[in-house]
Amino acid sequence: MRSILRRGKGLLGRLHRDDRGAEGLEKLLILAAVVLPLLGLLIFFGKDIVEWVRDALDDVKGESEDLRNS
Repeated sequence: MRSILRRGKGLLGRLHRDDRGAEGLEKLLILAAVVLPLLGLLIFFGKDIVEWVRDALDDVKGESEDLRNS
């Protein structure tokens, strides 16, 4: 039983000292810090953004029809 506890303690110690995954985790946290606020803005202003894009597209279509008719 003691040998199992010693091996477990040694494994936990090695796991605690291992920094190989820290850089990847830091990158993931930075990405989440950028993406989550943007996602919140898109959810909150989604309808306004869709309306703005539709209006801009209608303006472009109207201008192209005006150029075609003249």
